[in-house]
Amino acid sequence: MKIAKPMLLAATPVGVALGLYEGYRLAGGLVVLMFALLSLIGVAMATVVATVRREQREEAAAAERARETAHTPREGST
Repeated sequence: MKIAKPMLLAATPVGVALGLYEGYRLAGGLVVLMFALLSLIGVAMATVVATVRREQREEAAAAERARETAHTPREGST
């Protein structure tokens, strides 16, 4: 996995760029459709990542509030 991850991070954008170039060579309008599809997929992925991060922040904040209320003494107790 030490070698595979950097290779994927480098090869994927290169492959996408070459695919867009080949789409342009094959049919000029095809590259517009390919770019639109790639943009849609990118927005969908970004939305999922943002939702997961927001939910993790909310869960962490709720756990912190629960910890704080568990440690505060109640009124009337000694």
